[in-house]
Amino acid sequence: MQLGQPLTLFLIYLLFNVVVFCVYWQDKQAAIEGERRVSENTLLTLAFFGGSFGAVAAQRILRHKTRKEPFRSILMTIVVLHVGLAAFWFIAPTGTVPAVLQTLAGR
Repeated sequence: MQLGQPLTLFLIYLLFNVVVFCVYWQDKQAAIEGERRVSENTLLTLAFFGGSFGAVAAQRILRHKTRKEPFRSILMTIVVLHVGLAAFWFIAPTGTVPAVLQTLAGR
């Protein structure tokens, strides 16, 4: 199976989101036990780089970082960005996404 195949990319996405969920769980446990915490910057960076589904799932299921501002607003902005990118990916005419990626890569 090649990395470019949609199923492979989807499985990598799911695995990464499980990892992000676990990092949020670890931070929640550290908060409960009064131990060293994961920084908010790290949590938001993980969400930004593809873990927004895992971050929001952890936030809702674990009730973690639900009242903390501006954390909530930044996380929701990341989610909106990811939804917009996914919509573009699915709606864009064939060849548009590869062309945009090539342009961004400077080819």
